[in-house]
Amino acid sequence: MSVPTPVNAAGAQRRQRTQWLDARLATSRGRHRLACTCQVLAGWLWIPQAAAIAWALDALLFAGAGLAAIRAPMLLLAGTLLARAVLVWIGQRLQADVVETVLARMRVDLAAAVAARGPVWLRGRRSGALVALSTSHVDATANYFSGYLVARAETMLVPLAILVAVFSVDWIVGIVLLLTAPLAPIFMMLIGMGAESAGRRQLVALARAGAHFTDRLRGLDLIRVYGRGDAELAQVGEATEAIRVRSMRVLRIAFLSSAVLEFFASVSVALLAVYFGFTYLGMLDLRGETLPLSTGLFCLLLAPEFYAPLRRLAANYHDRANALAAVAEIEAAFEGLPEFSWDRLPPPHAGEGWGGGDACAPSTEIGPSKLPPSQPSPAGGGRGQSSSAQSEVRVRISNATLRHPGARTPALRDVSLSIPAGSRLALIGPSGSGKSTLLDTMAGWLPPEAGEVCVAPGTRIALAGQRPWLFHGSIADNLRIGAPDADDAALAQAARIAQVTQFVAQLPEGMDTVIGERGFGLSGGEARRVALARALLLRPQLLLLDEPTAFLDPGTEADLLAALDAWLPADCTVVVATHSEAVVDWAGARWRVPAMTEAVA
Repeated sequence: MSVPTPVNAAGAQRRQRTQWLDARLATSRGRHRLACTCQVLAGWLWIPQAAAIAWALDALLFAGAGLAAIRAPMLLLAGTLLARAVLVWIGQRLQADVVETVLARMRVDLAAAVAARGPVWLRGRRSGALVALSTSHVDATANYFSGYLVARAETMLVPLAILVAVFSVDWIVGIVLLLTAPLAPIFMMLIGMGAESAGRRQLVALARAGAHFTDRLRGLDLIRVYGRGDAELAQVGEATEAIRVRSMRVLRIAFLSSAVLEFFASVSVALLAVYFGFTYLGMLDLRGETLPLSTGLFCLLLAPEFYAPLRRLAANYHDRANALAAVAEIEAAFEGLPEFSWDRLPPPHAGEGWGGGDACAPSTEIGPSKLPPSQPSPAGGGRGQSSSAQSEVRVRISNATLRHPGARTPALRDVSLSIPAGSRLALIGPSGSGKSTLLDTMAGWLPPEAGEVCVAPGTRIALAGQRPWLFHGSIADNLRIGAPDADDAALAQAARIAQVTQFVAQLPEGMDTVIGERGFGLSGGEARRVALARALLLRPQLLLLDEPTAFLDPGTEADLLAALDAWLPADCTVVVATHSEAVVDWAGARWRVPAMTEAVA
């Protein structure tokens, strides 16, 4: 069995990335083919246009015919000029439409790929680098669709038609064109490899600089506190200089290759001009017969257009190299080429779980022990459960091993847990024991490395984490992210239960007060209460809470738990990770997350 060489492996990767790029045209392939057809037809019309010009000049200047003799060639010339203008206009409009559609679809696919990998994967990525993928990297592929693919279609069909037309009038000119045509593909192949690697280095530098600048903007207050402003400005300057150097290298390759191809095309046209000049002067006779002047004009007019598609393909070959470099960076970021689209994603809050959405087996157990009898908690919790609610398992975890992406060791190993519908469970354990990891898994964010995590099919899931993400906008807008159609009454109820109204009443514009990204302008406890209200607005059947009462004083904590106890429906299952004894008493049942040594034992 032969081992693939690095050259073959690189070629296979390049073909795979090219196929991925071409697949982006799936929804616009018809319009793209029509655009290519228009450009090819416009190129073919150069043949009757050159014939009309040669015919008219020969009749008017050399045959001595009157104006009446040039009426037919002038009508032919006007018709071809008009047809070419219309075809070029239609082709360019279609190309612009196709590029706009394809780039928008690519951005949606990248966003879908990020969403499919989930928040746990996203936490380990630089947001600035991901933004660069959907902006500069996607934009780098635009000229591949609008330039390279169209130029490739022209190169395959237009020079061939011109070659046939030239051979029909002068076989010597046809041979010259045929022998000089392969020079362009050869130089494109030699220069293209260097252009692709240079383009990829440029995109890497651009993405790195963008991510660095975005991160520093977010931490600008910290940079100022520690007096690192000048040092960070120097780093931004170095990153900008690196982009400039790499951009100049790409331009140097582009200008060099274009100059070489222009040189050979000019030499080829000059060679034809010398041939016709010596032939008409009687100093060269390769045909053995008189050469009409119209033939020379026809061939000289078509010669530049024979090389024009080749020159355009060479110029757009760098666009192909840049596009492949951008795809390589996308592949590296996602550890593979994403093939996601929105219509393939599960609906929001579907909660089928990682067990394939199969119904969980009936059970009333939480871990090794049964639920304690219902009894009032200090916060008014411990609501009773009907037998029908206890007969259904909302969450079942069987021998699950959980590991964060890139972690050397699992966070939890061989964990088994069953949670009935309508129950409340407090996850307890020291910091770092894996409580938040377990909640992420129940939410469907972290698939188990081994074992099974099953959530009852159709379950609406809501998670309020320790570090909730709040967007720039009003508090009301942040609450409506999961339920955009929620009315003001539902919004006010969720805010009241989560104790948001306590601090919102002190704000200048109430619920319409604008907060900054990541909840800038709110305290840690206030941000968590906003996240809790946002989760409650979804009316979830499985409510996952991570330290919901942290940073709250005992009075506010008691009010929050009492409001939750009064509002939560009987079929809502609550799993809360906490260090608070008040929350544990409110839940009525506790489960200690086993340490790794206990789980292994």
